[in-house]
Amino acid sequence: MKISREDVAYIAKLAKLRFSDEELDRLTREFETILTHFHSIDRMDLENVDLDKVPVDQQSVVRSDEKTVFEDKKKLFNNAKSMRETYIQVPKIIE
Repeated sequence: MKISREDVAYIAKLAKLRFSDEELDRLTREFETILTHFHSIDRMDLENVDLDKVPVDQQSVVRSDEKTVFEDKKKLFNNAKSMRETYIQVPKIIE
């Protein structure tokens, strides 16, 4: 599937993202590569694949959650546009 630079710019606009011309060119190439992979998967014959069967010796790998305290609060909130006390203010997106 061919994707144009204008398609990428339109997707970026919908996501409220801004990219330079060089970034748009790079993203266009990356999207093209990703869609090529999906196209190759789409051509595979998966008719006889049973998705309910999982190998017996296969297990999920899950790490345990660990609570840690981030000491450098100034560095943590360095990229926040707007703060109120210890909270990050974000624009209202739901009317």
